[in-house]
Amino acid sequence: MDMSGKIDPAILPVGCFDGDLDLFESQYAVPDGVTYNSHVVLDEKTVVLDTVDVRKVGEWLDNVERALGGRTPDYLVVHHMEPDHASGVSALADKYPEMAVVGNAKTFPMLAAFTGRDFSSRALVVKEGDTLELGAHALTFYMAPMVHWPEVMVSYERASKTLFSADAFGRFGPVDPELPWADEARRYYLNIVGKYGVQVQALLKKAAGLEIQTVCPLHGPDLSGAALELALEKYGLWSSYAPEERGVLVAYASIHGNTARAALELAEMLKGEGLAAEAFDLARRDWAQAVAGAFRYGGLVLAASSYDAGVFPPMAQFLARLKHKGFRDRVVGMVENGSWGPTAMKTMLTELESMKGLTILEPKITIRSAATDENRAQMRELARAMAGAI
Repeated sequence: MDMSGKIDPAILPVGCFDGDLDLFESQYAVPDGVTYNSHVVLDEKTVVLDTVDVRKVGEWLDNVERALGGRTPDYLVVHHMEPDHASGVSALADKYPEMAVVGNAKTFPMLAAFTGRDFSSRALVVKEGDTLELGAHALTFYMAPMVHWPEVMVSYERASKTLFSADAFGRFGPVDPELPWADEARRYYLNIVGKYGVQVQALLKKAAGLEIQTVCPLHGPDLSGAALELALEKYGLWSSYAPEERGVLVAYASIHGNTARAALELAEMLKGEGLAAEAFDLARRDWAQAVAGAFRYGGLVLAASSYDAGVFPPMAQFLARLKHKGFRDRVVGMVENGSWGPTAMKTMLTELESMKGLTILEPKITIRSAATDENRAQMRELARAMAGAI
């Protein structure tokens, strides 16, 4: 672990990388692992910023002790109570019984619920705009409720111009600033934080009033310079539900391959109309990537087989995820396949009715087993309609 204090000599990273976790939050695949970020600030007063997941508490405690160099922390700041960031609170509190625990009014009831312990005798409760003076450094706290839990807060360190941003601006994968940030950050944001765009916009407005040189999220690399500019741009788009690209995700759920072949043909037609187009197999690829892709582009095509008087389950599951994540303000094309009794279209349309701001294009295409020349003519018409709408 690098404890060089690259942000500021007094701010030392003490977090851990977890390369063995299979599912983040028991649902998101993390083949490249995930980080649990934590920092120590050394000044006249010393502070530990956040803890880590239970899987890494032992390693983290060693990191903290080494960074402290024999000193005792005066404070532990808990920005976010989710267990991947707060599982070490009790262990650190036991190791340093004189240490105060810093949180807001919503933090401590949650801390008691998670740990079964009462921290009120050592709680330092902060509110919007409060500042914790450390010496040459100071932390000012800003509340960020529902980004993405109700107790979330962030802190701004004035000497280094650093924002400790909790889960905002996080990314799956290791702390490697050379790795592309956007793809895994998009998958992280849109699946975990994305439903709370209004609250993220409120946090971005607060951040705009600060002189920030570096953002330190609880997952992934620190962001500064061009990387920070990119992150702010993307968060502005994602939190306002605006598409990033003039393109289309062609999400398909195919049983025996005919729907897949039609979806792939349609993707090529869309490219021929000057659109970016990505065909996505919902039965075989990561559904969280599909959700991220649906928000990334201005257009979405749903292509699915009929199944048991409804729609093939991978498509049903995808639509349920989109609904749960607040999918909205997109242009949608529809393709169904049904050999003897097509039912996918009706089922998909029923799910889409509950989503806001969607434009459903014509023609709505019905394939019976395999696409015909007539279907291909309809697909070309749909591609032209999509190009004109996004």
